[in-house]
Amino acid sequence: MSVTIGCGLSTGPDPRVAAIEAAAEAGAALGRSRADLAVVFCSGAHLAAPEATLEGVHEALDPVQLAGCGAGGVLAAGREVEAGTAVAVWAAELGDGAEALAFHADAVEGPDGVGVAGLPDMDGATAAILLPDPYTFPIDAALAAMAAGGAGMPILGGIASARTAEGAAALFLGREVKEAGAVGVRLSGVEVLPCVSQGAAPVGPELTVTGVDGHVIHELAGRPALEALRDAIEGLDMHDRALVAQGLLLGVVIGPAKPEYGQGDFLVRGLVGADPEAGTVAVGVPVEAGQVVRLHARDAASADRDLRDALGLRREAIGGGAPAGALVFTCNGRGRGMFGVADHDAAALEDELAGAPAAGFFAAGEIGPVGGEPFLHGFTATVAIFP
Repeated sequence: MSVTIGCGLSTGPDPRVAAIEAAAEAGAALGRSRADLAVVFCSGAHLAAPEATLEGVHEALDPVQLAGCGAGGVLAAGREVEAGTAVAVWAAELGDGAEALAFHADAVEGPDGVGVAGLPDMDGATAAILLPDPYTFPIDAALAAMAAGGAGMPILGGIASARTAEGAAALFLGREVKEAGAVGVRLSGVEVLPCVSQGAAPVGPELTVTGVDGHVIHELAGRPALEALRDAIEGLDMHDRALVAQGLLLGVVIGPAKPEYGQGDFLVRGLVGADPEAGTVAVGVPVEAGQVVRLHARDAASADRDLRDALGLRREAIGGGAPAGALVFTCNGRGRGMFGVADHDAAALEDELAGAPAAGFFAAGEIGPVGGEPFLHGFTATVAIFP
């Protein structure tokens, strides 16, 4: 049996009643009264009584496994609710041979610093979803441990972007609200196609790193790095030069060498410093000699194009038809603030995935793979597509 997915959205003021409404809408697509997995995102009044929200979801869906988190805004069914009270419910019947395991993980102090406890064994997993609290959980350490345990599996998710009325983390596991750490879902026997749209377009020439020390690039193509980047900027047309003037980004190729690099090959990070005397620049990710870098620019048009192109490539990969559905983690810096219109990412998903059910939330950081490695991103939309 293949995966069946349904989504629901409610903006009702009562947490339990709204959760029942959204969960019932999601469950209607499954054709049965119980979901194998429910993923719940909620905002506004729900964060004053999150247990009531979970009670409503369980009453309507009786999910075997449930995970989720508080959010500054949610999206589902082609709509985005960026502020106020709303709940989005994503529900799935996973099919024979597939399994979901929701988990809670905590930060622990160890001899080598802060580590992670509570992560399930990722050996044999086909994908994982991670929803961490930004203040109480070591995200990079968790991603490294999960990637080591499940070589090659996609890890996607987003940082919880709202807390309870008492100021604690709002992380959902089953019927419980966890006040610290992270929650997530380990999937096995389920195919998940990751999609990462970093919302930036490459500009200027590709340059090879020829001198570097960690985050600090000394040379590009045998020249002082700052000089090489200045020349690259001067060679841009007026439009691209205006874009990079708003914020200089550098894309670093992650993965093996190719004749050409395109969408999905670059990890986009900001330039965090420069030393005019030394001619060096610092980038927000460690770099190695031999890696290829390229200037990137971000604006609404490039972000729209990048998302639609990325989704289109994934739809081609599954034969052109509509997938079963998708889980979406989009940056809280996108939405109206970036695009100037409502429902941009939700509408793009509807268009490019042929109306497949999709739900998610506006995250404070997005998790998704580049070059097969999991990274934490910003201004990004990461999507877990279920073929």
